[in-house]
Amino acid sequence: MLHFGIDLGGMESQVCVREESGKIVLETIWPTGSLQELLKEYGPSRVVLETCAEAFAVAERIKVLGHDVRVVPATLVRQLGVGARGIKTDIRDARALSEVSCRIELPTVHIPKPVSRDIRAVASLRDALVRSRTLLINTVRGWLRTQLIRVPSGAKQTFAARVRKKLLERPEGMPVAIERQLVVIEELVKQVRSADEEIRSIAENDPTCRLLMTAPGVGPLTAVYFMTVVDEVKRFGGAQAVESYLGLTPGEHSSSLRQARTGITKAGSGQVRRVLVQACWSAWVHADKDPLVEWAQQVAKRRGPKVAVVAMARKLAGILYAMWRDGREYDSRLVTSATSSEEAAA
Repeated sequence: MLHFGIDLGGMESQVCVREESGKIVLETIWPTGSLQELLKEYGPSRVVLETCAEAFAVAERIKVLGHDVRVVPATLVRQLGVGARGIKTDIRDARALSEVSCRIELPTVHIPKPVSRDIRAVASLRDALVRSRTLLINTVRGWLRTQLIRVPSGAKQTFAARVRKKLLERPEGMPVAIERQLVVIEELVKQVRSADEEIRSIAENDPTCRLLMTAPGVGPLTAVYFMTVVDEVKRFGGAQAVESYLGLTPGEHSSSLRQARTGITKAGSGQVRRVLVQACWSAWVHADKDPLVEWAQQVAKRRGPKVAVVAMARKLAGILYAMWRDGREYDSRLVTSATSSEEAAA
């Protein structure tokens, strides 16, 4: 078997090929968009890539040719010699990846299905619009404070109208610089609304998302993020594995005789954790009689509402996994049984 180490670039990639013995048999630069043309000339080989923007698309094209593709986490490649001793070049990086592949079984991150990557991109791009809108709103709010101007509170969707109305009442009128900001904010409001409609359409037409949305607080955005990040429900051995994968389980920092538990690990997708927490806050307000919320409210009496909602998000992630795995809609009776068992064990 040959071992390919590929240092991916936006336009071109550095390729290093070794035999099992470690001998280099080929080094070349190849266009990133057509790496499959190079790989199809070889029999089944191991191909090692580093996680980057292009990695999943390239890996998908190479996998269909029968190669064993390993996408190595960026946090691990430094330990494998990439960029060692402060010297980082494409040639050295490709050589390091292929050399390590000859010696050990390299781990690989999960390569999501193309449809999952496409849907997640829609959700991520929507989040970018929301962040841009928030940035501009905060900029305008900051200027208003310098002018000692208070604008009536309200939704983000009406922010521009409220600011414009307030400023036009002044003798000085509306500054041109602020009007430019407000125009962009209004356009972003329209685009966010359009993105929300697209995500809602995706969720309503996907059977898995429709199933997940039967859980309290779970809307189209939460369902889409959870579905695209988990991607293949069968790759997890149980609910705890999903909770850990999403970084919702407590960490540990122990050594020798000292044992210490830490907060949640925050490993994995921060976007999924955020929408799960938002879903739990929504359920806290709108489904306060649900057993899952009632359980979290009991935790809040001991630890406070913020800790309770994060604990609820962890439990919700496990419930969503079980619903998807079993093809079963949300059933509050099962939640009651599960939480009672946990409390008894504690």
